[in-house]
Amino acid sequence: KAARSGNLVTEKKYGAGGNTQKQIQKNTANLDRETEELKHETVSKDFSTHLREARAKSGLTQKDLAQKINEKPQIVGEYESGKALPNNQIQMKMEKALGVHLRGKDAGKPLQPRGKKK
Repeated sequence: KAARSGNLVTEKKYGAGGNTQKQIQKNTANLDRETEELKHETVSKDFSTHLREARAKSGLTQKDLAQKINEKPQIVGEYESGKALPNNQIQMKMEKALGVHLRGKDAGKPLQPRGKKK
């Protein structure tokens, strides 16, 4: 109604539109020279093959192993395919659940039970 009757008053607010994002752009020559590819390090092929072999030898499915270590089956699948980002806690859980070293110089060998220290 106010707009039709002509009684509408508009005022420009002080500082309105001041929330714009200012971006610093590299010039195109620098971008063209940029050749470094950045990728996250994934688990090694040795780890994934040892994991696959140990799981098959123990007769567990990916789902069974995942339940044993309280992780999702997708996590086990990613570790076996070599796509997972290394996580020491998950790797230790897998080693303990399977009873086999999966990393280091003893990879593929059975875990030794810890004895009491004298």
